[in-house]
Amino acid sequence: MNDDQLEGKWKQIRGEFKQKYGNLTDDDTTYSEGKFDEMLGRMQEKTGKNKEELKREIDKW
Repeated sequence: MNDDQLEGKWKQIRGEFKQKYGNLTDDDTTYSEGKFDEMLGRMQEKTGKNKEELKREIDKW
């Protein structure tokens, strides 16, 4: 899955991701165009997962 597909899918599943990781805020999971990697970085800090782990988890949803 490329970043464009991942970004589109993210809009559909961000609520589920916030439920699973309760310490994530709206700011942490908000995607701004061209800043998807930055968002993943914030999520990495809060979840302790690496970028690829997060992408795989998103892919599963």
